[in-house]
Amino acid sequence: MQNKTISVSQLSGYLKKIIDAEIMLKNISVVGEVSGYKVVRGIAYFSIKDENSLLNCVLFNSSKFDAPKIGDKIIVTGSPSYYVKGGKLSFNATKIQAYGLGDLYKKFLELKKQLDKEGFFDHKYKKALPKMPKRIGVVSSETGAVIQDIINVVSRRNNLVDIVLYPVKVQGQSAEFEVEKAIDFFNSYDSIDVIIVARGGGSLEDLQPFNTERIAKAVFKSKKPIISAIGHETDFTIIDFVSDLRAPTPSAAAELVVADYISIVDKLKALTNRLVLSQAQKINLSESLLKNYASTLNNLITNQITKQQNTLDMHTNSLSKLNPANILIKGYARIESENKLINSAKDLKPGKEFTARMKDGKIKATVKSVEEIN
Repeated sequence: MQNKTISVSQLSGYLKKIIDAEIMLKNISVVGEVSGYKVVRGIAYFSIKDENSLLNCVLFNSSKFDAPKIGDKIIVTGSPSYYVKGGKLSFNATKIQAYGLGDLYKKFLELKKQLDKEGFFDHKYKKALPKMPKRIGVVSSETGAVIQDIINVVSRRNNLVDIVLYPVKVQGQSAEFEVEKAIDFFNSYDSIDVIIVARGGGSLEDLQPFNTERIAKAVFKSKKPIISAIGHETDFTIIDFVSDLRAPTPSAAAELVVADYISIVDKLKALTNRLVLSQAQKINLSESLLKNYASTLNNLITNQITKQQNTLDMHTNSLSKLNPANILIKGYARIESENKLINSAKDLKPGKEFTARMKDGKIKATVKSVEEIN
């Protein structure tokens, strides 16, 4: 059997009647973070959101209120309305105001101003975080997701890092005293390198233990660096301004304080490979240079030897020409008399004995006559 059908208009009209007739939805206040804000002809169109949902809003008398900034947390008062023609649900706002502008928030602002004037927030007092901590002290509740998130992140990034939990209450009247005691304890614990103070999100009342002067002083006088991780990213407390570093979430605090061991090992391996490659390139370059120097030196030595050999050959040839033995080979003779070299016909007289040295022997003779040539 086919179900009875209705038109889109009928359904839309039915939804509008339900919403309009619901007394619980009249003049209610909704808190959320501003996401987009524009004014057209005096009407403000904007959205507010939280972690899971978004609500479109319309403010007709927008000129009566200060325009919020994107990301501001505000309270919107009004009633939801279903727009039949467009098929959209919107929140018709009659008033907007900053979230938490009650007595508690005013006290927060007053204390923040006081501590700022006294130098509690001055950057010169901020302590640097250790680059490679071995042991982390955590001040938080022993139950819930916060400590588990921190343990999971630290274990994943570097399972050699120890975590010491000092369990405390994170809300209620005794919470600030327990947190103060925990900070003092970790300062006397020599092996603790850094302290994380953490809790999950909550209302301004829930976060009040971290908005006190007592906690501010405990953090300020700490000798160990402290990371605050209180509430959600949009939540700010006094401890956030005094601490050495503020993390948006407990998990982010663990990320910030613990170096990624695997990443460090990979970087060291990469640096080692680069160093080995660089040294290999230097060795290859040095070998190439040595071969070039050796080849050049061999060429220089060879050229020098050749040059000296040529010079020696030239001198040998010259000396060879002056060698008397070589002259005798050509048919000349060496004339001697009384062991003296005769180089002129005038030195011999008829009847004088002389010796003629030739290439293959001596001839002794007597001068018969002497004829001089002019």
